[in-house]
Amino acid sequence: MSLNLVQAWKGARARLEAAGLVGPVIDARLLVEAAAEATRVDIVTDPYRELTPQQEATLEDYLTRRERREPVSHILGRKGFWKIMLNVTPDVLTPRPDTETVVEYSLREFPEHAPWRILDLGVGSGAILLALLAERPAARGLGIDVSEEALAVARDNAAALGLASRAAFLRSDWTAGLAPDEFDLVVSNPPYIADHVIPTLEPEVKDHEPHLALSGGPDGLDHYRILAPEILRVLKPGGRFSVEIGFDQKDAVEALFREAGAVFVTTIKDLADRDRVVAGEKKALETTA
Repeated sequence: MSLNLVQAWKGARARLEAAGLVGPVIDARLLVEAAAEATRVDIVTDPYRELTPQQEATLEDYLTRRERREPVSHILGRKGFWKIMLNVTPDVLTPRPDTETVVEYSLREFPEHAPWRILDLGVGSGAILLALLAERPAARGLGIDVSEEALAVARDNAAALGLASRAAFLRSDWTAGLAPDEFDLVVSNPPYIADHVIPTLEPEVKDHEPHLALSGGPDGLDHYRILAPEILRVLKPGGRFSVEIGFDQKDAVEALFREAGAVFVTTIKDLADRDRVVAGEKKALETTA
């Protein structure tokens, strides 16, 4: 006998709960929707719609993979971030709600019709840059990553979102080769996890995310030491930056940016009330009366 939508959802939830997974209700719904080619509304308004044998087989495959701790974003190949949907592969970090704090703060400081130039360092899937460009139609952006595979994902996402004409992507080691005083806004979610912590992370992260996008060296701060002076170099005078940090890195990262000459350095908390983004400005040119 075929499963219907509500049976499939309840069964999927029970399996993921039994596997001890965090967030089994949402994961089960997403996997059922994808396998059954259904929407959240369908599950509510047409709960007794039966799955085809092929859809049941697809759902079984999805649930088995999730029980093995493969992230839902990898199973489905996509992940929602801010107001956009992104293609995701094992070559990029899965975009997380915490990182939306970078977007939210940047937009707050970013006039709607300003033709700003944005730089996203360690662009990955393109999440931050593309979320900003989608909200600011006069802006243009450059995304840099050391991974050619990540850049391919970002380019695909830019094209899918209709943003390819305003987004360029470059393989480089952080800011190497960029001219000074070039950008109005620099954003980054650099690797910031201390190397000894990575083996203790959830299997979804340590076994499925690219370690290149996680490893911040012995204390997690290696990349900020490079980025702080370089971000200040490539910003225009008066330009702004916002970078994601680990929850316990506020004081160290703020100090690195102040030492590099940043002004108005501050830290913004995420929705869970943890320190998440260090932001500030490059000192504006002094004018004489």
